Amino acid sequence: MITKADAATTPAEAPAAPAGWMAGTWTIDPAHTMVSFAVRHLMSWVRGTFSDVTGQIVTTQELAGSTATAVIGVSSVSTGTQLRDDHLRSPDFFDAGHYPQLSFASTAPRPRNGSWMLAGELTIRDVTRPVELAVEFLGTDPDGLQGEPRIGFSARGSIRRADFGISFGLAADGSKIVIGDKVDIVLDVQAFASA
Repeated sequence: MITKADAATTPAEAPAAPAGWMAGTWTIDPAHTMVSFAVRHLMSWVRGTFSDVTGQIVTTQELAGSTATAVIGVSSVSTGTQLRDDHLRSPDFFDAGHYPQLSFASTAPRPRNGSWMLAGELTIRDVTRPVELAVEFLGTDPDGLQGEPRIGFSARGSIRRADFGISFGLAADGSKIVIGDKVDIVLDVQAFASA
């Protein structure tokens, strides 16, 4: 939700580039990237991850021109329980057989309360909806693991799965909900400089 205070933010109020910031084009390293989620299930929470993540980040000197794209393989979902993972891949949820990938493409980063929000479009099961992620810059390493520069970010947000046509477990009459509608998302991303 955008408040009046957010709407009043001008480019002059944008946070300065943090220490260590580097402009460049970066390829997401799936071996050092984690996409995780949490959703309410009855009286507890179920947490899971996706391990198949690819994408690109373009950082610009003025920050506001930076972009990010990512593709996630649905079949890589893992919650630690095979039966549940298979159910998540089924037509009740992600329907991996027909929609094997989730995708995200940023549209515009914007300053908010001294930090940055990354607006974008998330596509699940061929349904595209706007999302907004709070982004934290974790730094750069000019030398990297194998001599290539690296950059790191963390991002958090939430979505309503019903917005993407995933309504299994939601009570239509407002009574007991087996699985929550709100899904919290956390992305911990490390990327290396593209050649």
